[in-house]
Amino acid sequence: MSDIPQSPSPSVESGGLFGAEAAVSVVRVLVDGLNDMALDYAAPPGMQVRRGCRVEVPLRSRKTTGTVLALTSSKPEYPLKPLVRLIEEEPVVSSALMDLAEWAAAYYAVPVEQMLRCIVPEPVRRERHEEKKQKYVTLQRRPTDEEMNRTNTRAPRRAAILRYLMECGEGEYLSVLGGSSALASCRALAEQGFVLIEERAVYRDPAGTEQFAPSEPLQLNEEQEHALKVVMQACHAGDSRPILLQGVTGSGKTEVYLQAAAQVLEQGKSVLILVPEISLTPQTMARFKSRFADKPGTVAILHSAMSDGERFDEWHSIRRGAARVAIGPRSALFAPVSNLGLIIVDEEHDASYKQENSPRYHGRDLAVLRARLEGATIVLGSATPSLESIFNARRGKYKLVRMDKRADNHRLPLTRVLDMRIEPKDKKYLGILSERLRCALEDRLRKGEQSILLLNRRGFARALQCPDCGHVVTCEHCALPLTYHLSENRLVCHICGYRAVAPESCPECRSRGILLEGYGTQKVEAILKRSFPDARICRVDADVTVRKNALRDILEDFRAHRIDILLGTQMISKGLDFPGVTLVGVVNADLGLCVPDPRAAERTFQLLTQVAGRAGRGEVDGEVIIQTYSPQAAAIQFARRHDTDGFAANELGLREKFAFPPFSHLAVLTVRSEHEDMAAFALTTLHKRLLAALPPEAEISEPLPAPLPKAYGQFRYQCVIKAPRARIISDVVSTEIDRLASGDSVTVTLDVDAYNFM
Repeated sequence: MSDIPQSPSPSVESGGLFGAEAAVSVVRVLVDGLNDMALDYAAPPGMQVRRGCRVEVPLRSRKTTGTVLALTSSKPEYPLKPLVRLIEEEPVVSSALMDLAEWAAAYYAVPVEQMLRCIVPEPVRRERHEEKKQKYVTLQRRPTDEEMNRTNTRAPRRAAILRYLMECGEGEYLSVLGGSSALASCRALAEQGFVLIEERAVYRDPAGTEQFAPSEPLQLNEEQEHALKVVMQACHAGDSRPILLQGVTGSGKTEVYLQAAAQVLEQGKSVLILVPEISLTPQTMARFKSRFADKPGTVAILHSAMSDGERFDEWHSIRRGAARVAIGPRSALFAPVSNLGLIIVDEEHDASYKQENSPRYHGRDLAVLRARLEGATIVLGSATPSLESIFNARRGKYKLVRMDKRADNHRLPLTRVLDMRIEPKDKKYLGILSERLRCALEDRLRKGEQSILLLNRRGFARALQCPDCGHVVTCEHCALPLTYHLSENRLVCHICGYRAVAPESCPECRSRGILLEGYGTQKVEAILKRSFPDARICRVDADVTVRKNALRDILEDFRAHRIDILLGTQMISKGLDFPGVTLVGVVNADLGLCVPDPRAAERTFQLLTQVAGRAGRGEVDGEVIIQTYSPQAAAIQFARRHDTDGFAANELGLREKFAFPPFSHLAVLTVRSEHEDMAAFALTTLHKRLLAALPPEAEISEPLPAPLPKAYGQFRYQCVIKAPRARIISDVVSTEIDRLASGDSVTVTLDVDAYNFM
């Protein structure tokens, strides 16, 4: 993103303190609820209201809560209801985060209310969210020897509780002493004056009872030392110019992050660490909690898979300053970290940083802006940086730091590309596992080494098709074939989640010869179990990881060598460090190349390079086998050589020729409706208006059905807009969308800097 401005200057109406200083003030409040409802209220005399404060307001016949968006001292045009009270005097949302929300709302063409809902999560907005409390028992008076002997004779359980409390030297929660079964004994001891029972708030730790062994800083090599020096020089100088840390897989970027974070904490500042997916959060959390084990409570986690209570406790721990290291995926960008000194965006290239529903922001780009607003240093780390970041580094907008060698001088894995067009189609393996890959897996099992297999498609079969009439069973709500899932014996839509029983005969011609076409992770798992019956095989995809902490448990089993072959989708391709893995196989490398997306080659290159980097991180050299039907594709050949610079030069040359990002900004304008003709008419109308309103330097494609023409029961039409600056698109298009009187039956969305063109 090249449109990031300098820090917004605070305006009289958006910031400052109101109440005592202003005779009349209008307070705009984002009212909590499902709708983005912002209402004006009057600030009572003497109430010190600030932007970002949480307030209680009257709404019809009830009272509710909200967040202050803006204030003005201008006289209201009509009488306003006064605020009921300030929930807290200190703003919940800092001035920098408010500025960030306002800028992002304008850039991505969404109401600022939507951005505020990202900053203040729902568990925090529910002010009546109760703290978790447990009974806590403390020793009030030590019994004499005579009292202890008498208690031991008459009530042995009471005596055991007394002995435990005297030995531990402090109080203990009732749950540890025996829970409800020990309550009667504790109450009897309280009546005798030996103990005191009270309610205490319990901190809900997402890590649960997991213990983290302290870790010591590792000896850095020359490249790591240089990277750490550059980062710390920027921190000391308060330099917010982004640092692009381009380090090959296994080069030790995480150790640089850990040591940089430790030095920033010593300066009294805080650290924010972003990872692309929840799957990487447990590993990152474990490393940071181990490194800062001598400072309990320093590291906090934020992500959507946590319970509301855990998110509530972690969010407030960060806001109070008790936790000074915040870790999480995209949404953790908005964590209320104070005195921010360092932001780390790990795997900065990953498409998961782009949110696919409104507000469609990019976490990496907003992290760059937040660093600028707060005067913090930001590090963007990746083995395969995005072309946008490489382009910014070449222009001097980012500072480039390279780490071209693996830590401990381990070699990058040898990568082989297999042309599946000339592979024999063995009936036993259905053309899915090549002979070379099968033999390589067998060899690793014999040696007691581990393997990873990547197939970026879940399910058992891609579609159910009749060979007689050609009919494909599709979703009732989406224009997409249903995928067969063997574990459920159901057909499943991977867009809307619709499920159906697999028919025994063709719904069209009643032929009983209907066949399963294609394959996914479930089918590969079945072949592996049939081929290697003694191997411990585990599958990792969205179907397996629905249970909380399921992915963390699987990865821990893999780390402990309780799994021999780990088969999964792209969630196992990046950021994971398993020294026992010596073989990585990619079952179908072509999946990502066959989509209508200008970033298709870039994503394929990044995916293959990242998953290849999981091999050979221990003492044994690694091997990578890539099965493909397009061995000549540039993305695959550059990935085979781990050549990020070569791929970037080749792809940037193509992008410049066609004026694709990073040489321009692309936005996707989509219109959805249950009525196809209404969707088509609305987009055609918008298209005509945009042709007249957009400046000459902007281009707009013809209005056409989307590549996925129907989803969630709605027909979809779209066009793509290209411009040298994103604000040209967002300003003009948002104005025309507001002018379009389409009614409730049509939904119009604009995705600025789009990553999904389906």
